[in-house]
Amino acid sequence: MKKPWSITTTLRNPERLRSFLKVVVQIEGEVWNQETQIKYQILLIKERLYGFGNKQFYNGLKNKQVNLIEDISKNITFKQAKEIFQTKKYEDPAMRGRQSLNPLKKIGLVVLKDKILIITSLGKLLLKKDYDLGEIFFKSFIKWQIPNPDSTDYKKIDGYDIKPFIGVLHLINQVNEKAKKSKMKSKGLSKQEFSLFTPILINYKNIETQADRIIELRRLQKGKNKKDKKIIFDKYQYSILENFLETKNKKSIKKLIKNLSDYGDNAIRYFRLTRFLYIRGGGYYIDLEPRRMIEINNLLRFDKAKSLGFNNKESYLDYISDISQPILPWETIESFKKISNKLIKEINQYESKLKVNDIKFNKKIIKIDLDSNENEFKKHINDLRLYRRELQEIEIYQKSQNISQIIEYIEKLKTIHTYDDKPILLEKLITLGLTALNDAKSIKPNYPVGDDNEPTFTAPANVPDIECYYEHFNTICEVTMLTSRNQWYNEGQPVMRHLRDFEDKNNLKNTYCLFIAPKIHRDTLNTFWFAIKYEYEGKKQFILPFTINNFIKILMTLVTIKNKKMEFDHKYLLELYKMVLDSISEFNKPEEWLKNISNIITNWQKPLIKS
Repeated sequence: MKKPWSITTTLRNPERLRSFLKVVVQIEGEVWNQETQIKYQILLIKERLYGFGNKQFYNGLKNKQVNLIEDISKNITFKQAKEIFQTKKYEDPAMRGRQSLNPLKKIGLVVLKDKILIITSLGKLLLKKDYDLGEIFFKSFIKWQIPNPDSTDYKKIDGYDIKPFIGVLHLINQVNEKAKKSKMKSKGLSKQEFSLFTPILINYKNIETQADRIIELRRLQKGKNKKDKKIIFDKYQYSILENFLETKNKKSIKKLIKNLSDYGDNAIRYFRLTRFLYIRGGGYYIDLEPRRMIEINNLLRFDKAKSLGFNNKESYLDYISDISQPILPWETIESFKKISNKLIKEINQYESKLKVNDIKFNKKIIKIDLDSNENEFKKHINDLRLYRRELQEIEIYQKSQNISQIIEYIEKLKTIHTYDDKPILLEKLITLGLTALNDAKSIKPNYPVGDDNEPTFTAPANVPDIECYYEHFNTICEVTMLTSRNQWYNEGQPVMRHLRDFEDKNNLKNTYCLFIAPKIHRDTLNTFWFAIKYEYEGKKQFILPFTINNFIKILMTLVTIKNKKMEFDHKYLLELYKMVLDSISEFNKPEEWLKNISNIITNWQKPLIKS
């Protein structure tokens, strides 16, 4: 029976790929046999990358083992991790290590050459401090194909012959073209269409057929109400999958329907990182990135999404290990000039619209010697994109000063649990809220963005989520949707470490940390309480544990002030932060202090609103 392709549902977070890869460093160069596979899984347990916070994993473990895993103040030794692993009594212990390594192999971060485990040049890029997720995943997905000589999951004899990422680009492009010819709106694929049609696109020859099916489905749904559209989609979906599986077995079809939703969501999450796709239509549609159409059109002309043939497994591994391959079809002087001209045109439009010019190094970066080589053009284009982002940030700031925009941020924060990709949205909304509040020198989110300046994922683990620079003080902001004890593990020590590192780099001003979550877990609160009242690494810290509702309350104050035609000064924020931190001396228990923060915000509001 045929099966759809999927990237990985084992590691949904690209940051976890990096953490798993860091563990591979400890065993790189070793023979990948059963002993090493078990060792890798033990090391993942040791580093609390596997099993931590997982109630199912805790089944069968001794209480002292669970307590050790949960107590992040203590390191787990290799011996202890091995005992935990052995207590699980897995039927095939080595398989656990193989499964954990598979996502890294699939994406091309590691390879096995003569059974030796090797981190590829792409993997080494991901291990760098200044890694670029977009570049890494693009260079991975442009080469990912099924079938391939390093995997028996998909076979050509069963009809598999595609590069999934490039196939998806072709599919969206064809659907858009067919929609135009049919007098329909060209809008990419809906998330529902994406999850149904892309994972079962297993052969490049079927791209046009799949595009025709999507257009047919849209015709059937045209003019129908929401309820009827769902009935039509469900019936059409069942027919498509019945044909794909070549079976009428209802159980198999229903199971596939359930899986396709996960496969589609994960593919969108990873493919967006390449910056070749973007989300439109209020987050409902996935389309080709219009700002990369020179590159995309060149790629589609160059590559029909057919899998490449390799003489043997060794030649395939050499190919995916070589970061310089393939040579990208737009990496010519002629194409670079077109990309550069398009970017300059877009920059000029931004400058005119925003009524700004000569920001920083504008004139310096726009000019380039036409005789420059390819590397010089690459740098020039990268500089242009960075400058465009600066202009996009100015546009965001200008929009954020409108009362209607602030109210929109508030409403989305109130209903954040109803959205997809909640962690990404929370970082974005808090960034927008801080931008609206401030007369800061800079509000700098650290999440990666696409060419539309929309976040493609959350900020990486080694930096603060958001950095705020004011005239009289600085702030970092850390946000999370976690509310369980995992909040303490993932955010407790890392937040304090980020704050201390940021303080050390910017030691001329007092630095505060806003920690924002739906609710604050008691363990997180106790950890921060100690750092605020006593010390972290020998020095007190200024940490403000706010709920999302606390932050909403601050934004509502801003709306009231703006309605009175008054200006909000960043000194007001500093006053609030000091009031919250000074009040800690009034309480013996951290939970009492936390409960009182809402009252403090109310007391802070009163004179501002009345004035």
